[in-house]
Amino acid sequence: MRYPLDVSPFLALPDRPSSSDWDDVAKLAGRGGTVAVAGLAVVPPEGWEVVFNMAGVQMTGEDVTGAPDDEAVQLGPEDVPEMMDLVERTQPGPFLPRTIELGSYLGIRRGGALVAMAGERLRPPGWTEISAVCTDEAFRGRGLAGRLVLAVAAGVRERGDLPFLHTVADNVGAIRLYRSLGFRLRRTTTFQLLRVPILVG
Repeated sequence: MRYPLDVSPFLALPDRPSSSDWDDVAKLAGRGGTVAVAGLAVVPPEGWEVVFNMAGVQMTGEDVTGAPDDEAVQLGPEDVPEMMDLVERTQPGPFLPRTIELGSYLGIRRGGALVAMAGERLRPPGWTEISAVCTDEAFRGRGLAGRLVLAVAAGVRERGDLPFLHTVADNVGAIRLYRSLGFRLRRTTTFQLLRVPILVG
């Protein structure tokens, strides 16, 4: 299974994919198409390209109650072009034109411009992932990201879920921030981008 291409690049695979699973992936993605896989590192069949393979961490916030933020504004479809621009400049991870449909997104504006945001992405039962945490370079070091993470977490907890999040393992600044907010390391993980061969089958 995979999300619609304009929602999320992620695709679901069994822990030990069979040859028929890989055939299904190839059909979903198309020849030369790419798919993102998170979780266990998988070894694709011969001829597939591993575009990148990054170590990551998953952190959970069982003790994070969150805190609403008076300056945080709800972002909607009309804000997507600005959100896409901020993501392009800050590279927090995958965010596509319809990713906003996965949950609530909050932002902080300065002088009318969107300078920081965070929102909700994956929602396994009982949990909500906080994602797309990013701040314009000119406004970093002012605590905006932490405030937005706590504001999103407050909404998650109000709904009865627990917050969790991911980041790449070498992003020590983000990990330090999340620890300071009360998140703790649950597990290491892997983020992969795979490309289907041009000639399949």
